Amino acid sequence: MKAVAVIPAGGQGRRLGSQSPKQYIDIAGTPLIVHTLRKFDPTHGAGYGIIIPVPAADIDFVNEEIVARYGIRGVIAVLAGGRERQDSVRAGLEAVPADADIVAVHDAVRPFVSAEMIRKVIEEAARSSAATLGVPVKDTVKKVDGGNSVTGTVDRTGLWLTQTPQAFRRAVIMEAYRRAYDDGIYATDDASLVERIGVTVKMVPGSYENIKITTADDFYFAEFLMKREGYR
Repeated sequence: MKAVAVIPAGGQGRRLGSQSPKQYIDIAGTPLIVHTLRKFDPTHGAGYGIIIPVPAADIDFVNEEIVARYGIRGVIAVLAGGRERQDSVRAGLEAVPADADIVAVHDAVRPFVSAEMIRKVIEEAARSSAATLGVPVKDTVKKVDGGNSVTGTVDRTGLWLTQTPQAFRRAVIMEAYRRAYDDGIYATDDASLVERIGVTVKMVPGSYENIKITTADDFYFAEFLMKREGYR
């Protein structure tokens, strides 16, 4: 089984309040994206190839200062992404080799995924065509109107927070993207596009520590986790 990971890295860091794109900010002395890419090292399992869509102006920087400098293995291509995350993933999909069986899509700023979680979600996609990591909702969920008044409490039974990677048989994700663009549909995750073409997506238990680093609070929590685990 050949698996390829598309890891879009086009974030600008606005919610972090940073002048530097968040994927390049150092955590524990190493750029955030490096921590993430190392989790997809081909020696960890399925012989992953890695495709990294980035802003066009960043291609040389990522090739030289990320991939080459830190010895990231398995990189197939660093290529120009698009205006939205979905556009970047689409650009990455177009570069996936024809002999790939599974395509996994993972956030560049989600560095705490484990090799075991990656393996499990890819194996589930190989069995059932589509899978995503996630965790059950723990907190009580309230529905609120435009004036911030609570209008009801949502039954959290069966509610999960979706994470990445999300993994799919190559033909499934390619068809989902083709139909999304034909229909002018943009979604917040890739599994949503697969769901809308009638393919069941399986949920694979992830970890509450598999956070996406979006805000300053996330950044501080990430530093704590990395120091605890001895990341470098």
